[in-house]
Amino acid sequence: MAGPLYGPQVLDHYLHPRNVGSFDADDPCVGTALVGSPELGQILKLQIRLNGATIEAACFRAFGSGEAIAAGSLATQWLQGRDLDQAMAIDSQDIVQALDLAPGKLHCALLAQDAIRAAVADYAAKQTSNFTDEHHS
Repeated sequence: MAGPLYGPQVLDHYLHPRNVGSFDADDPCVGTALVGSPELGQILKLQIRLNGATIEAACFRAFGSGEAIAAGSLATQWLQGRDLDQAMAIDSQDIVQALDLAPGKLHCALLAQDAIRAAVADYAAKQTSNFTDEHHS
């Protein structure tokens, strides 16, 4: 069989990705991130939905390598049940170790880390915007 050799964790998430989908990006309880580069062939859309201070659900869509898809899938699993500070503490090295990524694929873990941080920032910006709107109406 030709093609890349994926480790067992990458292969599992690539063949059976978890939490594929999307939420309504206009929902004030949803944080959305779109990171990556079409030129490099790696794009990751990651969304989180909060209930109070807890991420109750996360979903993703990825375009790119098996490792990028696996990183997005793993990130959604890790995000559920965490608060925003815990989400921000997820590091690319944690993803590298969990998926046993090859050195040439570290950018896939960074993509997931960037997506998590961007989704949290988007959610936080919506909360600030809603607070400001409510106090100026």
